[in-house]
Amino acid sequence: MSSGDGITLIVGLSNPGSEYEHTRHNAGAWFVNELANAAHVTLRHEAKYRGAHGVIKINGEDCHLLIPSTYMNLSGSSVQATANYFKIPASKILIVHDEIDMPTGVVRLKFDGGAGGHNGLRDIISHLNTKQFHRLRIGVGHPGNSKDVVDYVLKAPKKIEREQIDAGITKALDVLPLLAKGQFQKAMMQLHSTEEK
Repeated sequence: MSSGDGITLIVGLSNPGSEYEHTRHNAGAWFVNELANAAHVTLRHEAKYRGAHGVIKINGEDCHLLIPSTYMNLSGSSVQATANYFKIPASKILIVHDEIDMPTGVVRLKFDGGAGGHNGLRDIISHLNTKQFHRLRIGVGHPGNSKDVVDYVLKAPKKIEREQIDAGITKALDVLPLLAKGQFQKAMMQLHSTEEK
């Protein structure tokens, strides 16, 4: 069965290096690593993709995983190189990233839209020359003052916050089979309804 309009490339945004590994800005990479671990797939660095890459099966179809090895604000070159190599259109790409404008642990799907101040998204939009791709936004909370944002996202969340983020990631993993089938509305309803109190 063809995956049709479903997601075939999932990209987890982050900064490279051990000093950033546990920071809020790396929430996208946490998601992709969790996905790879669940599928017992090792992500391997590939120079031509400028990132760590692996392939998993979702609904019996290949789905590429990517964590760019570039810094966050240069993520677009890695996404573009991978998408071009495998001939994956932007509409079949899911970019997973941290989102300061949502409470910690809340996870939302979105299609299209601007960068919202996120440097990784801004660079991807520039390289793909379109905003027409899917995003999985992982809420990491807001420091309360816009001047503190950079320092905030480059710090590790508190233990309880990390547990909330991990719980959100688990919920998002549950809707991946729907995303791979192109059933985005159904995936949104399932994911967003689990968070309604």
